[in-house]
Amino acid sequence: MPDTVSSTLFKDKTVMITGGTGSFGNAFLRRALSDDIAEVRVFSRDEKKQDDMRREIKQNNQHYHKVRYFIGDVRDIGTVRAAIKGVDYLFHAAALKQVPSCEFFPIEAVKTNVLGTNNVLTAAAEAGVKRMICLSTDKAAYPVNAMGTSKAMMEKVIVAKSRTVNPDQMKICCTRYGNVMCSRGSVIPIWMEQLKAGKPLQITDPTMTRFIMSLEEAVDLVLFAFEHGTNGDILVQKAPSCTIETLSRALCSLFGVGYSTSVIGLRHGEKMYETLLTKEEYAVAEDRGNFFRVPCDKRGLDYDEAKDRAALKRTVSAEFNSDNTQILNTEQVKAKLMTIPMVSGMLSAFKGRA
Repeated sequence: MPDTVSSTLFKDKTVMITGGTGSFGNAFLRRALSDDIAEVRVFSRDEKKQDDMRREIKQNNQHYHKVRYFIGDVRDIGTVRAAIKGVDYLFHAAALKQVPSCEFFPIEAVKTNVLGTNNVLTAAAEAGVKRMICLSTDKAAYPVNAMGTSKAMMEKVIVAKSRTVNPDQMKICCTRYGNVMCSRGSVIPIWMEQLKAGKPLQITDPTMTRFIMSLEEAVDLVLFAFEHGTNGDILVQKAPSCTIETLSRALCSLFGVGYSTSVIGLRHGEKMYETLLTKEEYAVAEDRGNFFRVPCDKRGLDYDEAKDRAALKRTVSAEFNSDNTQILNTEQVKAKLMTIPMVSGMLSAFKGRA
């Protein structure tokens, strides 16, 4: 299986993105509009963000007329059903993602990430959607916080649903990835504002490691899952990582300012490192070049004793986490940061002010 995607995946098709006004939705929409697509439906609950997106797309993309906007909430299956009629492919990105807020309001995380996902899956199956790709997070592997736990349950709901649909009629896959640089609510935009104000960077713990990837790489992973995944798969990118200290030093070096930080300690529900594949998943994962594929366990509840014994032997001692992946140094992180439009744009403005 090659780690490439076709340039005409969506030719003459109607595509819907839940949580479509978020960071992923914006990046995915730009990619989709470069294809010969029939229509893209942006589904979200924030009318202000939809209006902002509508104005930006109309100004910057000649295919703006192919985008339709639907106000709704995945918690309300009726609004999903109204928007999903006639959709060929669905990308489910709607979620509560902020770890501390989910710690304080865990039931809200369950309503959106678990029950909301079930609503979208149900409506998609009813509407005859052919392929559905759901977005998860590294925090779903060995979860210790409410957000990760809700995402872990979301994955279980997705995989369970994949067992009940006809694979010839509908494909359901899941992607799992780590920190997306400069996504909404992430640390890099916060640090850039602190640099702009001449303040020290607030960091949690300098030795903490995190997977890092760009929005474009996140879209690549989702498109790879869309094109190559099979029902119930979890697809993971072989992402590199870095320490929080390396990331903050790289940003200060790019902006040409002295390194000054304020250590605030771990926030509610945070881990020192993140995991993309558990030991159990790594034992059965297939290497697909730039990606791992974790296949769905297709066994039913009437277990075959011989097969069970064979399955028990498939054990390894390793997991795939942000401490044992490729850990980038400062120069490598700087190079990665310079591929991010928000960083390069802010850097130009920063230098122009000097």
